[in-house]
Amino acid sequence: MLPPRVVRRLVLAPLVFVLTVAAIVGLPVLVLVALFTSVPARRQRRGLRVLGLAVGWLLLESAALVACLALWVSSGFGGRIATEPFQDRHYALVRWFLSRLYALATRAFGLRVEIEEPPATPDELARRLTRPVVVLSRHAGPGDSFLLVYQLLSLYRRRPRIVMKAALQFDPGLDVVINRLPHAFVHARRAGAGLVIEEIRRLAAGLGPRDALVIFPEGGNFTPRRRIRAIERLVAARKHAEAARARGMEHLLAPRTGGATAAIDACPEADVVFVAHTGLDHLMTMGDVWRDLPVDQVIRARWWRVPAPEVPREREAQVPWLYDWWERIDAWIAAQRPVAAIPADAPGYTST
Repeated sequence: MLPPRVVRRLVLAPLVFVLTVAAIVGLPVLVLVALFTSVPARRQRRGLRVLGLAVGWLLLESAALVACLALWVSSGFGGRIATEPFQDRHYALVRWFLSRLYALATRAFGLRVEIEEPPATPDELARRLTRPVVVLSRHAGPGDSFLLVYQLLSLYRRRPRIVMKAALQFDPGLDVVINRLPHAFVHARRAGAGLVIEEIRRLAAGLGPRDALVIFPEGGNFTPRRRIRAIERLVAARKHAEAARARGMEHLLAPRTGGATAAIDACPEADVVFVAHTGLDHLMTMGDVWRDLPVDQVIRARWWRVPAPEVPREREAQVPWLYDWWERIDAWIAAQRPVAAIPADAPGYTST
């Protein structure tokens, strides 16, 4: 159960500073432990890599919380926090945090991210600067979600809006910053589909030319069991055509189309961008990170843009259209193969 906001501010936020100080003071011991756990050759110094990422994360989170306090004071103790200048400053803070964390993670694990984008035609380049977008992304774990938000903020200079699970507010930095920006937290068990859709509609209706509404139509990370359950829900709802198409997708859950169609309807001038990532989709827990985080590998992403005039407006056409795209993303994921190791000092980002 999520504690009240006052408890999170008075207990969880200071705890970040306590952990940061403890990590710095105990760093020699932690390094020895990391070296011991990294002895087997197959670990590839995994203990040291994870330790470096964890300590770096704590330092960045502590710095972000201090910056949040400074912004709160300078805004008149929160009085102007919702104004455009302070919204931009908070987005800049999130961009700084994610950029530093991205650089740390890619260097610590020798990763490279390759993005295949839409062709850079004059129309595409103009739309990147002037059109709001609804981003429909595969739900592939926290690693891929982090990459998506980082790319929107740092590479495309977008201001993302996201509907997230309320439990993410256990992270103090995320809790403080995101609650000051136009996002929405929903309780997974208490929020029905109607409430989630209303939040999506609210966020979409206020999109500006620099904004991006991010939706994960699958509603959760892919597992074989969830895939079967999603198909069973479609059958129970007598949506047999959608169920048949969902059975043909091996790497994705059937999309829950209500949120996507609500966003498209609420902001008809928005382009729709479909996003697929692969390479971090098996990392769901800290245990997964320890056992399986790839070292010296390439993480792939693919983006497709559909201009607003080409987006179907009738509900009867939107659902098959969304399934068409989901099948296309599933085929793209299936076509990816493990990529050969690259030098650990390779640059952290390549756009193709």
